[in-house]
Amino acid sequence: MAKFNTARIADFAEVKGGKRLPANANLVTTPTLHPYIRGRDIRDGKITFDDPRYVLDEDFEKIRRYTVDSGDVCITIVGNIGDVGITPPSLHRASLTENAVKLVNLREDVDAHFLMYALLTPDAQSQMKLSAAGAAQPKLGIYKVNEIRVSLPPLPIQRRIAGILSAYDELIENSQRRIKILEAMARALYREWFVHFRFPGHESVPRVPSPLGEIPQGWEVKRIGDVFQTVLGGTPSRTRSDFWEGGTVPWINSGKVNDLRITEASELITDLALERSAAKLMPKGTTVLAITGATLGQVSYLEIETAANQSVVGIVDPTELCSEWIYLTVRERIEGIIKHASGGAQQHINKEIVNDVQVVLPTDSLAKDFRQLVAPVFRELATLLFQIQTLRRTRDLLLPRLLSGQIDVEAMPA
Repeated sequence: MAKFNTARIADFAEVKGGKRLPANANLVTTPTLHPYIRGRDIRDGKITFDDPRYVLDEDFEKIRRYTVDSGDVCITIVGNIGDVGITPPSLHRASLTENAVKLVNLREDVDAHFLMYALLTPDAQSQMKLSAAGAAQPKLGIYKVNEIRVSLPPLPIQRRIAGILSAYDELIENSQRRIKILEAMARALYREWFVHFRFPGHESVPRVPSPLGEIPQGWEVKRIGDVFQTVLGGTPSRTRSDFWEGGTVPWINSGKVNDLRITEASELITDLALERSAAKLMPKGTTVLAITGATLGQVSYLEIETAANQSVVGIVDPTELCSEWIYLTVRERIEGIIKHASGGAQQHINKEIVNDVQVVLPTDSLAKDFRQLVAPVFRELATLLFQIQTLRRTRDLLLPRLLSGQIDVEAMPA
C-alpha cells in the first residue's frame, strides 16, 4: 500500500478571504455583470448558481478586489463549515462572500481538482470542523485554514485520482440535468391543464363561477383538509435512548424538505418511538411542506415511507389518484400559502392553515388521465435520484481510500 506525504495548506497555497457587502448594499436577483457567490452556493465539490444573486455596479466597485477566478478552490468558513467547491468558468470574476475563502497561487505540483477532493475527505472535514469549534458563532479563520493538512501524492497520481472521482461527478451531473428537465416537464403539463385549463377537450367544457374564479364545469373547489389527509410530524424525546438507538424507522427533519425529492432519512428512530411519541409514518407519495423557520415554504415529495419532525406537514391522498397532482398544486400555490405565516422573528404556518387551502379539483376521469401521463415522469425522476445516491456513496467510499494510498490508482483501468 502506497503511503502519501501530507502537507499544510500554507505550504502549497495562499488563502484569501471574501468580502462583506458594503453598508446599505443589497444583493439583487436581476442579472448584472457581477454575480455574487454566497456560502450556500458552495457544496459537494461544486459552486452552483441555481438561485443566483448579483451585485450592482456601484457596489461592486467597493469589493472588486474580492473576486474568484475559474478553477479557484473555495471553502466555507462560517455556518456550514468546510463546504468545498471549485469555481466554474461561468463564475470567473464573481464576487466572493466573507463567509468563504479561496485557495490561490497553488504550487506547481498541486492539482486544483485533486485539492478539492482532498478537502472533502472525512479527515480534512474533521480538521476544519474541530478547528472552528468552541465559539458562539463557529468560524474557521484564515490562519486555521492554513494549518489544515491534506494528503499530497505526486502530481501524476493527483491527476489520476481527480480523473477517477470526476467521472462519478460527471455521471451525477448528467442525471441532475435530466432531473431538471423531467421536473420542468411535469410542472409545465400541470400549468397547462390546471392553471390555464387547456386540458384535452377543454374547448367543449364551459366555465362556471366558483369562489376561486371561473373554473371548468364539473370541477369543484374544496379545502385540502376536506379531501386529503394531513399529518403533522413529531420528534421523539432525545432523552429516551430507546427511541433512537438501534432505530430502523426513517425520520426526517425539516431541512430535508429542501431536497427536490426525499430519498433517504435524516436519522432512524425505533418502533417504540413511533408507538409512544408524536412521530407518525407518512407513506411514499406524500407531499411534505416545511411550516416554520428557515425552511418555511419548502415543498418536497416522499420517495420513501418516513416519519418527520414537528416542523413538517404531510398531505396524503389515500386513493393515490392525486398524489402527483397534490405536489404540483402545492408547489404552484406555495407563495400564497406562506402569506398566512405569523410569529414575528420565527415565522410559521400550521396544519390548519394547510387544511384551509382551497384547491380546484378536476373530475376523476381527468385526474386519471393526468396521472397516466405524469406518474411515469415522477418514476423516472425518482430512479435517477436513487442512482445519484448510489453514485455519491460509491464516490465517497472511494475518496478516502484513494487519497490514503489504500487503492493503487496506477493499477486501475484508465
